[in-house]
Amino acid sequence: MPFARVPVVALKRLVALALPPRCPGCGEVVEADHRFCAKCWSGLRFLGDPACATCGAPFAIDRGRDARCAPCLVAPPAHDGLRAAVAYGPVARDVALKLKYGGRLALAETIARLMHRHLPDDATLIVPVPLHRRRLWTRGYNQALLIANGLSRLSGVAVARDALRRTRPTPALKGMNGRRRSQAVRGAFMASDPGRVAGQAVVLVDDVHTSGATVAACTKVLRAAGATRVTILCWARVVGADD
Repeated sequence: MPFARVPVVALKRLVALALPPRCPGCGEVVEADHRFCAKCWSGLRFLGDPACATCGAPFAIDRGRDARCAPCLVAPPAHDGLRAAVAYGPVARDVALKLKYGGRLALAETIARLMHRHLPDDATLIVPVPLHRRRLWTRGYNQALLIANGLSRLSGVAVARDALRRTRPTPALKGMNGRRRSQAVRGAFMASDPGRVAGQAVVLVDDVHTSGATVAACTKVLRAAGATRVTILCWARVVGADD
């Protein structure tokens, strides 16, 4: 006798009972996938206006649409704008670490959903910050690519997964000053297929923005390959530090 077919709705309910949705931050059971519990949600500091028109650093008061922070006025960055979904803090850090080192790949979709509102309207191509092949072999995946794929599914903007290549491994930049950070990533990236980038309004995607040295190096390569615009979009950024 053939097995009776289980209705899809009933099957989903059984799965939900066995594997209930959990908060991306603390792991508590929540009502739906990609939802945070009330405590973790309140622990996220969402970023947006008022902010520097270039780097996205938050302002205490609204200074106008095109206002820029002092560092951007003194030394304008190579990119055309930077936005992050949230400020780097305990909850944002834990989510990033679970994705990056914990193998929690579904969190890339959670992150992408909260980054999506910052995706520029004129974006034509999404490019993830690449890992060096040794790091990729060790980890098994590039978290920036997973996030980029999530953004692509939400927006319909294409992903060029191999547009950039990291030509050599780079050391951890934490603890370095700005000059040493720039030196550490100089020449570490190249455009694998300049024709894929030329004429595109590129959104460069990463998980966490700290010093800015990595995205600056990537931006220069994308510009040299012919990108008309390069904006940076990430999950979390350090606020109040020398980034």
